[in-house]
Amino acid sequence: MQSNDRLAIVLVSGGLDSCVAAACAAQDYKLAFLHVNYGQRTAKKELEAFNDIADYYGVNYRLVCNLDYLKEIGGSSLVDQNLNIPNGISELHSILRTSIPSTYVPFRNAQFLSAAVAWAEVIDAEKIFIGVVAEDSAGYPDCKDEFYQIFNKLIAVGTKPDTHVEIIAPLISMKKSEIVKKGISINAPLYLTWSCYKNNDKACGICDSCLRRFRAFKEAGTRDPIEYEKHSG
Repeated sequence: MQSNDRLAIVLVSGGLDSCVAAACAAQDYKLAFLHVNYGQRTAKKELEAFNDIADYYGVNYRLVCNLDYLKEIGGSSLVDQNLNIPNGISELHSILRTSIPSTYVPFRNAQFLSAAVAWAEVIDAEKIFIGVVAEDSAGYPDCKDEFYQIFNKLIAVGTKPDTHVEIIAPLISMKKSEIVKKGISINAPLYLTWSCYKNNDKACGICDSCLRRFRAFKEAGTRDPIEYEKHSG
């Protein structure tokens, strides 16, 4: 089988990391993109970014899952308007935090991966790419490498005998600035991505996610191609 006949599913939120993960997958695989709407504040913009990135790579296999029950479950400021999105500027040490932030969506990645594995069995995909980063694991427990090692074992025992699907997390050991550099080196369309936790029009520039992104581009020595309402300089 030729490399471009091998199929990989990429979990594409529309964000920077998932876009670079998609670019990594595109080097060796035919792509199928999966996106999840779960009642997040920026669902509209994230879906737009997902489709823009899919168009860029000419992806025909696209699946958008609606997991609205995550909003009903709540417990995260990404889905609950009564909870405040962390302000990265005022929380000077947020990037070095050891506590779990309010933006953590309880056990979210496991549910995303479950949908991806089910789809992989149907369309005969052999890999599932996800753009998680261990640098975030202090805040998000489902970003740890151990989580994906265990999930791969679960796939092996919980799918059909002739199913061979593996989760790949190509960015998991990288710093955010390294991800920016990697994306540029493999022509990932970073200008199509969306990272802001708050806004659906122009990135706020002050939420934790915007701050991490802005600093990553600055550390990488290149300009972030998206616009911000404001930023920390």
